[in-house]
Amino acid sequence: MSETNPDLTVNAENQTHWNQPDHRRHGFHNLHRHTRYGMSFRAARVMMLQKRMDLRIADMESVNRLTSLPWFSAMAVVRGKDVLFERYAPDFGPDRAHSIMSISKTLINLVIGSLLEEGKIDLGRQIAHYLPWIGSGYASATVQQVLDMDVANNYSEDLSDLRSTTYAHEEAGGLRLPADPMHEHTMRSFLATISSTDTTNRTGRADYKTANTDVLAMIAEAVSGRPIRSYLADIVDAAGIEGCLYITTDREGFPNTGCGVCVTARDLARYGALFVKRGKGMEDRQVGSASFIDRSLVGGIPMSAPRDWLRYSNQTNTDGRWLGHGGFGGQYMIADLTSGVVGVVFSVVENREGNDSNYHVRIIKMLEQIGRLNFDG
Repeated sequence: MSETNPDLTVNAENQTHWNQPDHRRHGFHNLHRHTRYGMSFRAARVMMLQKRMDLRIADMESVNRLTSLPWFSAMAVVRGKDVLFERYAPDFGPDRAHSIMSISKTLINLVIGSLLEEGKIDLGRQIAHYLPWIGSGYASATVQQVLDMDVANNYSEDLSDLRSTTYAHEEAGGLRLPADPMHEHTMRSFLATISSTDTTNRTGRADYKTANTDVLAMIAEAVSGRPIRSYLADIVDAAGIEGCLYITTDREGFPNTGCGVCVTARDLARYGALFVKRGKGMEDRQVGSASFIDRSLVGGIPMSAPRDWLRYSNQTNTDGRWLGHGGFGGQYMIADLTSGVVGVVFSVVENREGNDSNYHVRIIKMLEQIGRLNFDG
């Protein structure tokens, strides 16, 4: 006798059990245990942190308001080796891994930057040059367009539509049971199904698609001859992560760099510090590219409202001072390259869609304000 895996079952509205409002909080706190496939990485040497609490942060009205909300899970602010602020919800803690969803995409900024430094990739080349098997949804787009979420195709990430393409994408990433158990997509086979009659994005705004990130990861493997998991191991070592970086994969073991990472708040801050230090990590390990990180601060295309003061640039969000990214469910990371402050927030939005753009804006504004405090005066 057998039954379907209860965490991964899909209801009549096309939501997985772990991602339904009443179960989402437990799901985000335990996603590394729920997914069908995955891998984990630990650093050889840990970046040591010390508490040096800055009470100005603790006194901020925006901080106290956000951390008192029922959606809140964790918040950490780190500068150099100093933990300036740290707070956790009663049902969470400093040693607990949390899904960071699309903050995972920033990994690809470091991977593509490394390939540029090695002269292995041309951002002006069309995707079909590197991935001859890709479908019409990406074939004629350039690498730079995909980096900036500047591609038009039939992949939809409309979270209000529970039948949109992004939920089919979850099957390939092992986040739900396949609709047809006899024909389970891998990441590669799924990406090849995306189509377009014209990949030119004429909206003037970023057209956000998680599939773009997986396309870039496929290119990285194709041009380097290295598996993405090897790059992830380098990044984890450079960041000096203390716990585990967990990442979901497809059935073939291809990492889900678009939304698959689970990590602690402190370890996400350690990782974010790699951007502050232009890719230089523990024991001077270089990951990514200093020049590509700096170019990411000034490049990109405008994002949609209510985040229209930001640009989407090379798999990051930026206002020209910081690089960061948000994640489905209420996650955000900001690495302020001027002050050196890294701020991270974990949340679990418990509405139907699991998303609230205005809530994200509140987090961003709060972290921006913290990053602009005078830490040297």
